[in-house]
Amino acid sequence: MSVIRPAARLNPAAMRRAGQEDIAAALGEEILSGARKPGERMPTDADMLKTFGVSRVVTREVIKTLAAKGLVASRMKVGTVVLDPAHWNWLDADVLSWRANAGVDLAFLQHLTDVRRAVEPTAAALAALHGDHADVTKLREIVQGMADAEKDRRRFAEWDLRFHLTVCAASKNPFFQSFAGMIETALFALLSINALDDSPKLHTDSVARHTLIVDAIEARDPHLAARAMLRAVDGGFTHAKKVRKQTAGRP
Repeated sequence: MSVIRPAARLNPAAMRRAGQEDIAAALGEEILSGARKPGERMPTDADMLKTFGVSRVVTREVIKTLAAKGLVASRMKVGTVVLDPAHWNWLDADVLSWRANAGVDLAFLQHLTDVRRAVEPTAAALAALHGDHADVTKLREIVQGMADAEKDRRRFAEWDLRFHLTVCAASKNPFFQSFAGMIETALFALLSINALDDSPKLHTDSVARHTLIVDAIEARDPHLAARAMLRAVDGGFTHAKKVRKQTAGRP
């Protein structure tokens, strides 16, 4: 029998009130954190009924959800098992969110940054070529919001996310807009680390880097826009590595 190890997000009292989405998230986080290894059997309907108090209809929908995201698969005479990470749908918003909730480490953040470096500079270049006055105006307003949020890191991150999504929208390419889940996860993962060093310089430098991106887009200079975006993406990750090194060993 497969033992259920509900993630920390579900305490014993909450387990009995959990719905389909909560159960899928709890099990998904266990898989993505490595608590459930590839090849390991997933809980049976009976296991989940005992733990969560939900019907077989709900438990089967949970497994369908996890299977659709490439996390598990049914095997003849074995049951439902965890798949190798190569099968996981990393571009799925839930998968990214569950992985971040399971714990942010620099290796995970490095992977997100690598993909952002490959995509976002091109989005900025296209925004410089195809963006209009309304796009630039919106980006200026967002940068001002970032500047005004100096004392509120979460609010700053929300403005930061809005900025990068707006650049993707200004590219006028719908595929870049579908990149939203990756950007959101990366930015809030950065927040969880960089918030440990809530220095005015960190805030000032970030606002300055984003201002340069808008300047390049407004100037319709795709090469400058791409370089400015690359500096913004790298800047956040570089600082996160520095903060993690400085705070290593803190309780």
